[in-house]
Amino acid sequence: MKVLRKELSKMTCLKAVLIFLSLGLVFAGCAGAPKPFDPDVKGAQMIVEPDHISLGVATLTKTPLVFKGKGFEPEDSVFITLLNVPKGNKTVHVPIADAEVDKKGCFTAKVSTLVKVTQFLNAKLGSNKKMENIIIVTQPPIPPGTYTARAVSMMSDKFAVCKLLVQSPSPLEKFKDDLGEAMGKIVIKR
Repeated sequence: MKVLRKELSKMTCLKAVLIFLSLGLVFAGCAGAPKPFDPDVKGAQMIVEPDHISLGVATLTKTPLVFKGKGFEPEDSVFITLLNVPKGNKTVHVPIADAEVDKKGCFTAKVSTLVKVTQFLNAKLGSNKKMENIIIVTQPPIPPGTYTARAVSMMSDKFAVCKLLVQSPSPLEKFKDDLGEAMGKIVIKR
């Protein structure tokens, strides 16, 4: 009887841990309210949603990163660059997105998974034996910190900037990456 109670107690604890981890994973992906444009700014301006990202491989690749702008020339094009990113021994400006400006002077530019993997994580996309997409990590990601993103117009001298906070992965995000590695979705070759 004592052995049965002990086993049931272990199973109950295991179930509780699994439920807790599942809820943690669900709530870790919840985003805040969209950030509005500043009504006091009269010229071109840009915002990014979310205004912070994590360098956890699984989290970053699943997080939509979208730049929005207004105040540009209608039907123009903009290119978005992350400024002063340390890459090796250099500091470079990294192109991360582009967009067409609509008739109202607004744009929306989504950062692709390829850009997040190659430019933020300094990793590569590949495939496994099952022909599934995998992420191959060979170098450390960009350093955590606050970066400036700049949108530059192609037809005029208008530009806008905003800040993007890049954070180290949390313990939960590291756990997600460990699960991804165990499932063969992430390959670490550092």
